[in-house]
Amino acid sequence: MRTNDAKTRLIPAADIKEAHVPSTSAYNELVAQAEADHDGYWSRLAREFLSWRTPFTQGLDDSQAPFFKWFEDGTLNVSYNCLDRHVESGLGDKTALIFEADDGQVTRINYRALLERTCRLANALKARGVQKGDRVVIYMSMSIEGVVAMQACARIGATHSVVFGGFSAQSLRDRIHDAAAVMVITADEQVRGGKQLPLKAIVDEAIALGGCESVTNVLVYQRSGAAIGWNAARDRWLHEEMQDQPATCEPEWVGAEHPLFVLYTSGSTGKPKGVQHASGGYLLHAALTSQWTFDLKPDDVFWCTADIGWVTGHTYITYGPLALGATEVVFEGVPTYPDAGRFWKMIQDHRVSIFYTAPTAIRSLIKAAESNETVHPRRYDLSSLRILGSVGEPINPAAWEWYHQHVGGGRCPIVDTFWQTETGGHMITPLPGATPLVPGSCTLPFPGIAAAIVDETGNDVPNGQGGILVVKKPWPSMIRTIWGDPERFKSSYFPAELKGFYLAGDGAIRDADTGYFTITGRIDDVLNVSGHRMGTMEIESALVSCTALVAEAAVVGRPDDTTGEAICAFVVLKGARPSGDEARKIATELRNWVAKEIGPIAKPKDIRFGDNLPKTRSGKIMRRLLRSVAKGETVTQDISTLENPAVLEQLAQSN
Repeated sequence: MRTNDAKTRLIPAADIKEAHVPSTSAYNELVAQAEADHDGYWSRLAREFLSWRTPFTQGLDDSQAPFFKWFEDGTLNVSYNCLDRHVESGLGDKTALIFEADDGQVTRINYRALLERTCRLANALKARGVQKGDRVVIYMSMSIEGVVAMQACARIGATHSVVFGGFSAQSLRDRIHDAAAVMVITADEQVRGGKQLPLKAIVDEAIALGGCESVTNVLVYQRSGAAIGWNAARDRWLHEEMQDQPATCEPEWVGAEHPLFVLYTSGSTGKPKGVQHASGGYLLHAALTSQWTFDLKPDDVFWCTADIGWVTGHTYITYGPLALGATEVVFEGVPTYPDAGRFWKMIQDHRVSIFYTAPTAIRSLIKAAESNETVHPRRYDLSSLRILGSVGEPINPAAWEWYHQHVGGGRCPIVDTFWQTETGGHMITPLPGATPLVPGSCTLPFPGIAAAIVDETGNDVPNGQGGILVVKKPWPSMIRTIWGDPERFKSSYFPAELKGFYLAGDGAIRDADTGYFTITGRIDDVLNVSGHRMGTMEIESALVSCTALVAEAAVVGRPDDTTGEAICAFVVLKGARPSGDEARKIATELRNWVAKEIGPIAKPKDIRFGDNLPKTRSGKIMRRLLRSVAKGETVTQDISTLENPAVLEQLAQSN
């Protein structure tokens, strides 16, 4: 198994001065505390990290499992915890957000101004009739206004549902309809990579599709100034709505279980799932993981490159860092505009000390740096960095090594974080001052998270043997339900055959010596070839470890009459996309490479080359599309969120 190949690269935990979790023994002590008194451990942290209007008297209520509740009789306000308490403690002049627009223009806003802007919008929402418990859909690009919109909803007890700005009108309509939203907050356009992309027009189209009769107001942030359609009975300019509103707004004190947000994520059925998160438990884990995983300190400049349309942008932009009073960067653009040195220049310019991005971005920037020396990280001053992070999917060891060496200068620990929309925050991750690192492994569970690997009947499997990743005990930031579909929630995440454990939906393996976790891919991404079970991530890592040729790879299965499933690999090379005899030659080389790295059974039957992989504008590989392409099916799914739809035609060609 390739999961054990990296043991020779066991990197000692970083020697970080005054780290929040300073040593392996300190980590072990936290784990022991949680094991000895799970309820008491989380309750103590909730009192330490959050400000409560009404103190809670009970931690976990598991009387209606799997509909767990945490701190239910306590009241608080998430916006107050992120803004007011920092101003009240004297941090009003501290920079909260450093916003860099697509064109490089920089805007800084301190905590006092961010609080005032949030209050003005909160008052504007109330003036338009938005009440506690109402749902508000936010369909915006990365901006200060997007963060303010989320905070304003939290301030008045409205439940927000942020929809990524790349989703189509139909997708947006489905989410508005399912949530029965009363308002949509959007922008005239979004600006990314030098291009202006319509948002308001898509909102208009979504509402015109029908089923959105609950929406009575659309607030529009004027980002580009482009001419847009206007419905005078429904549409309002955001700045006009806010300009005469008071700069103070009393927070709505809500119960800890009050729904903070509903975030839609793709499901195996194709119907989006509205993942519902509560206020108190979610905010606790957002703040706690921001501090412990990133060792976040008052003088750090934190940058998470995610979009607020995804859970990473919720937890590690809008809520976690702000709950700690941190300074963070918010970026509107893309990593390759105006060139592929954009990330490195921003780290240099803003003196970023903690950088959190996705393996997909790292791999694309590796390819760019190796083909163009002028955008290589070594051309920039990255000396301010002290912690690096990875999120979104497992990072293959080759990309990990490049990231560590060329971005972190061989001195910055990488926190390779495993978590999900449903978990609310980090579940398995190194703590930089406490955890020795292994490239490609997310290492050990966050203290208090009872992660385990079991078989199909819920029984533990030995270390070194792959199985199903579960969490055996509830934790505060866990999904509460699927919006409007509690039965789907129970069957999806707490199947009876797994003894009522939380089913992560991923396969994993623990190293026989270290006990470290390595994620092997989604359970439905585990291939069964001639009776052999293999994770797609394992084969992808083998391909990408051929660093002389491969920049990026994705692997899926397709039905095969002989072997049950055949392995189909989609590959982006570091050079130009080959064709004809050259393509066949390289495909043979890669098959032999995989056979050497894993074994002959893992050799891809099909290898297809493209200039890119099909990704959303946020960088997520759309593997469902790849499965359709591998099967030779006509792609009928919505491809409006793809950066480059034409790549599907390239990848349909076998070699």
